[in-house]
Amino acid sequence: MADEKKKAPAAKKKIKAYVPGKACPKCGGGVKLAEHKDRRSCGKCGYFERK
Repeated sequence: MADEKKKAPAAKKKIKAYVPGKACPKCGGGVKLAEHKDRRSCGKCGYFERK
């Protein structure tokens, strides 16, 4: 029992801060638009708008 190797402590994971996005005008406040470099799009209904 004295010869057991000890595990190294697990590295802490970085958590990204929540950034509120724009809500989809068709689906309502519960669905946010995905941010792309040239547009915002909704994955649920397909709505998109150019930036």
